[in-house]
Amino acid sequence: MSPTTLSAGPEHGHVTFLGAGPGDPGLLTLRAVEALAHADVLVAEHEVLDVVRQHARQGVSEVNTDSDPSQEPGPGTGAPQLTVVDGTSTAVAAPAVRDAAHLVMEAARGGRRVVRAVSGDPGLDTYAAEEMLACAAAGVPFEVVPGIASAVGVPAYAGVPLRDAQGADVRFVDARTASDRCWTEVGASDGTVVVSTTLDSVSAAAGELVSAGRKPDTPMTVTVAGTTTRQRTWSATLGTIAQTLKQAKVLPSPDGGRPVIAVVGERSAAAQRDQLAWFESKPLFGWKVLVPRTKEQAASLSDQLRSYGAVPYEVPTIAVEPPRTPQQMERAVKGLVTGRYEWIAFTSVNAVKAVREKFEEYGLDARAFAGIKVAAVGEQTAKALIAFGVKPDLVPSGEQSAAGLLEDWPPYDPVFDPIDRVFLPRADIATETLVAGLIELGWEVDDVTAYRTVRASPPPAETREAIKGGGFDAVLFTSSSTVRNLVGIAGKPHNVTVIACIGPATCKTAEEHGLRVDVMAPEPSVHKLAEALADFGAKRRAAALEAGDPVTRPSERRPGARRRRSTT
Repeated sequence: MSPTTLSAGPEHGHVTFLGAGPGDPGLLTLRAVEALAHADVLVAEHEVLDVVRQHARQGVSEVNTDSDPSQEPGPGTGAPQLTVVDGTSTAVAAPAVRDAAHLVMEAARGGRRVVRAVSGDPGLDTYAAEEMLACAAAGVPFEVVPGIASAVGVPAYAGVPLRDAQGADVRFVDARTASDRCWTEVGASDGTVVVSTTLDSVSAAAGELVSAGRKPDTPMTVTVAGTTTRQRTWSATLGTIAQTLKQAKVLPSPDGGRPVIAVVGERSAAAQRDQLAWFESKPLFGWKVLVPRTKEQAASLSDQLRSYGAVPYEVPTIAVEPPRTPQQMERAVKGLVTGRYEWIAFTSVNAVKAVREKFEEYGLDARAFAGIKVAAVGEQTAKALIAFGVKPDLVPSGEQSAAGLLEDWPPYDPVFDPIDRVFLPRADIATETLVAGLIELGWEVDDVTAYRTVRASPPPAETREAIKGGGFDAVLFTSSSTVRNLVGIAGKPHNVTVIACIGPATCKTAEEHGLRVDVMAPEPSVHKLAEALADFGAKRRAAALEAGDPVTRPSERRPGARRRRSTT
C-alpha cells in the first residue's frame, strides 16, 4: 500500500517498520525509498541513519533519544541508540523518552506517517516485533518493508556463497543469544553456519562450534563492516581464527565489540574466496579520494569513483559569483531574445546556470532559445542544458574541450547563416582559445563574462589536516586552478597521496607546486581521469598480490614513505 493512500485516522497515524539493509545505501528497496520520501517522522537506529537520511524529507531536525549514558534504558529499548528525524516538530523526540515502542507510537500521533528504520530486516530485529505488538495493541496501523538481512547480504559482498550445487543446509545463529542446545544442533550438522557475533567474540563462537562437534580445520570467514567500503574479511579455520585476527592486529582493540558476520562450513565456498571476492577486489576499494569540485560538478564523477569502490570527498576549491558589471550579460541575454545571435556556446555547467538564472530574472524560459543553435563543450554541460529544457545542437564528437568544440564547429557561410554572431557566456578567467578559433572560422563573437570564479573558503580543519597528513589516498586535479586553489586553501597533499591530473598543463602546475604526479588521464575528461586512477589502483593491487604482500591503500603506508613516479 502506498503511503499516499493510507486511510488511517488523524489520531493514530501510521508506522512503517523498514529494513535498512546491512549498510550499503544502494541495497535499500524501491519500496523503502518511497516510504522514506513520504515520512513525517523518521525513527532510526544510529548506525543506519546515514543510509536512510538521504531519502527522507529535507529540512529535518535530529534528536538523540539516548544521549545520557548514565541512565538505564527503559523497558523495550534495544542496545542501539535511537535518533529521531522529524520534519514537523521536535516535541515527539524529547530526549527523556526512553521506550522505543512508546516513542514510535507518540511520533504517530496527530496523523503523522512514521518510518521506524532498523538494520538488516525487521523480521530479524530483536526489538521490532515488540514495537509492532505495541502498535497493534494501541490500534496504530503499521506495515513492514523487508530489508536485506545482514546474515545474507554480508556473505554475498564478502564473496562467500552460502549454498553450492549440492544444496548444503544453511543455519543462522546469533551468538549473542544462542543457547547450548542451539550450538549442539549446528555443531552436529555438516551444513553451512552463518554466525552473527562481535569481533571480540568470534574466537569464543568458533570454540563453541568445535566443542559441539565441528572439526577445527573447518573453513571460516569473518567479515566486519560488511557491504560498506570499510569492509574487511579474514579467511581462516575454526582452529586458527583467533591467531589470524591476532596476527592481523585486529584484536585486542577498543572496537572489539563491532558486529561481524562469520561463515563456517566445508561447502560455503570460503576456500574459493580469492576468486569470488568481487567487492573487496574493486580497483579503488576503500580509497578515500579527494575531489576538488563542488557537489554539483562532482556528482557524476563521485558516482563513477564509488563504482570502483572508492569513497569520494568533495571539497570545493572555487566559488562562483556574479560578474562585477552585469550590464554586458543583460544586453547579451536581451540580444538572444531579439535575434542578434545565430549560436550560443556553453563551455561549462556554471555558464548554463548563469544564463538560466538571468532568464528566470526576466521571466524567460527555454522557449527563448527557439531558432538559435546551441553548442555544449561536453556531456556534463549538455546534461545541464537538457535539464533546462534545451537539447544542444552541437557536442564535440571527440575531445570534450574548447579545441574539440572547434574541431566540429562549422565555418560561417553567408548563404546558409543569416546571422554571423555567436554569444559566448563564460568565466572571467577562461582562455581565449575558443574565441580565436571562432573568429578564424569567420564568426563574430560576443565574449561575455557570465560569472566570476573566486577561491573558495578553506575546508574544515580536520579536512585540511587529512590532506596534509596523508589521510587521503588520492586527489583528482581537473584543472590547473584546482591545484593552485587547493594548495592555497588547504595546503599540499602528503607525499603518500596519489596525485592524478587531467592533462599536461595540470600536471605541470602540480609539479610547480612540488607535487609528484602519478596518474595522467589519456584524454582531458574527468571520467577518463577516474578510469586512469582505477587502472592505477588495479595495477597496484595486482603487483602486491604477485609479490605476496598484503593489499593496502596508499594512506596505509608508513609516514614519510616516498613514492615512485608512475605516470600513465
